[in-house]
Amino acid sequence: MNRYVRELTDRTLALRLAVAGRTHQYPEIQALRRFLSTFAIDCVFDVGANRGQYATMLRKDAGFGGTILSFEPNPDIFAELSRHASKDAKWHVFNLALSDFDGTASFNIMAADQFSSLEKPAEGQDAIFTDRNRVTRTVEMQCRRIDSLLPELQAAHAFTRPFLKMDTQGHDMSVCEGAGDLLSQIAGVQTELGVRPIYEGGINYRAMIDWLADRSFRPSAFFANNKGHFPLLVEMDGIFVNQALLPQGA
Repeated sequence: MNRYVRELTDRTLALRLAVAGRTHQYPEIQALRRFLSTFAIDCVFDVGANRGQYATMLRKDAGFGGTILSFEPNPDIFAELSRHASKDAKWHVFNLALSDFDGTASFNIMAADQFSSLEKPAEGQDAIFTDRNRVTRTVEMQCRRIDSLLPELQAAHAFTRPFLKMDTQGHDMSVCEGAGDLLSQIAGVQTELGVRPIYEGGINYRAMIDWLADRSFRPSAFFANNKGHFPLLVEMDGIFVNQALLPQGA
């Protein structure tokens, strides 16, 4: 019976996403549903939250009921993120950037706010991004390392098995590096994997996969993180599982 219920749930989700023009999100949502449930994730670090689209997807589509901690540096859209989170007692927001240091840095606000980043646009980025991924102004922003922030957040929100999602526009590896040895306490990681350069010094997807593998994170799922730019793939997302959670010998 459970198999039929699951099939009906999957078909309903696929239809709802199709009607909303979000069919490309189906693989991500399915992967997250299974991962968050199987590994009993009780807190999601939503790094680079923008207006809260990912957190909303977790609640409405992926069935996640735990704590969400959303980090968004862009002051222009943080107020909107705060309004969305204010309706949810387990969704908390922070107007700061996560990185590999504690201090301040210049944050680049782009013409299209979803491209805003601590990194600068790449000289050789594809022409389709040129108008949107250009700096319109910079603001000074507080940056924190995960390893300096995690203990106080655990004390405040009592979670034990966090999941780290990053959408920081070329800065994901710096966020991971800022976790230091505490990265081992994170059950899973979702990261953007760049195939074609959008930001200066952006980490190639192969290098990011290898970096995570060296720290005992194994691939769980890969999927496009947007509707794509046919015929060339620009970015994809990957979900990685902490080796410590896998059965011995897996």
